Amino acid sequence: MEIFNYPEKDLWDEIILRPAINTAPVEKAVKKIMQKVKENGDRALRRFTKEYDGVKIKKIRVSEKELIGAERNIDPLLKTAIDNAKKNIESFHALQKKEEKKIETMPGVVCWRRSVPIEKVGLYIPGGTAPLFSTVLMLGIPAQLAGCPEIVLCTPPDKSGNIHPAVLYAARICGITNIMKVGGVQAIAAMTYGTQTVPKVFKIFGPGNRYVTYAKQMAQMQSVAIDMPAGPSELLVLADDTAVPEFVAADLLSQAEHGKDSQVVLVTTSESLARKVLAETGKQLNKLKRKKIAKEALENSKLIILKYKKETIEFTNLYAPEHLIIAVSKPEETVRRITAAGSVFIGNYSPESAGDYASGTNHTLPTNGFAAMYGGISVDSFVKKITYQQLTKEGLKLISNTVITMAKAEGLDAHRKAVTIRLKN
Repeated sequence: MEIFNYPEKDLWDEIILRPAINTAPVEKAVKKIMQKVKENGDRALRRFTKEYDGVKIKKIRVSEKELIGAERNIDPLLKTAIDNAKKNIESFHALQKKEEKKIETMPGVVCWRRSVPIEKVGLYIPGGTAPLFSTVLMLGIPAQLAGCPEIVLCTPPDKSGNIHPAVLYAARICGITNIMKVGGVQAIAAMTYGTQTVPKVFKIFGPGNRYVTYAKQMAQMQSVAIDMPAGPSELLVLADDTAVPEFVAADLLSQAEHGKDSQVVLVTTSESLARKVLAETGKQLNKLKRKKIAKEALENSKLIILKYKKETIEFTNLYAPEHLIIAVSKPEETVRRITAAGSVFIGNYSPESAGDYASGTNHTLPTNGFAAMYGGISVDSFVKKITYQQLTKEGLKLISNTVITMAKAEGLDAHRKAVTIRLKN
């Protein structure tokens, strides 16, 4: 980890920068794949699946037989864990569904708003070095609660041409049966343009590597909405002397093992804690199965020591982390002053892993500083809000002078007439 001892504020903007990436080759590759899928549909999907995933697939869509078989093949302990996680995630997200009331803004003028589910949504579930079945729950549950009529799930197959049974089981209990064996940029392209097998969707959700992220940005240019700008995973731990060094090190490594382009940051006022965390991180790193990946991520990571608690909070808000762990004395006071973070974990016994899997909150969150202006996935992400208004003749009379005066001031004569013509009848 790169160490910064009491850096001046004029250096903070440079310190918070995420690892630089040469985007030129990414853009070139993504544009090529997107275009080929647009032109050739399923044929391009099969070609790119063979090229990038190393497997030749005949049927792109997962069969009902494969879905049923997944439940038989999944480890019983894992099945129970997924069921428990689903229950917690569902409980938390169900409370986000609120019936909005009509309001009479003035006599005879009634306004209201209604949540309408997005008709066609696409969920991207990365495969890569680990099948993210937890992300199926994080996206599938709010989509189901929102009432989206058509949910398409894309995820890359393994070398045998199969989808991990935990992914299929999680999808099935979320009511998702339209599952495609396609990953990477080609999956985003398929959901953007539609192919012979993969339906075109209106909004695409889900994390991915920098190629997938850029593909989603391209999808936006093709009139397809996306959940949020998202890139490599990140975690910031804000700690003082009351933090447990072993816990902090474990948290940093839990995020570092996501991928070599992940970034973890420790911000503290305690030099003693910093030394202990560094030593403990080295010890725990050597015992990890994904040691190589975590080690590379740590090379992009930072340890910042600041003089005052106030500075640590200011730095944290400036960094705007995807995940934020607060391990300080009197955490409630610190929490109130946090204004930019995707998801916050409070106290020594709130590991980020809990939110990743089963506490109930969503783990699909903004990265790369976008937590300053974006929130994570919720039921609202899967609906569009439509506003309504209904005026009686008396209500129109009451509001008419206001509308007419404003229309005149803006020089919009037809707007004015749309009101006056009704007042004559």
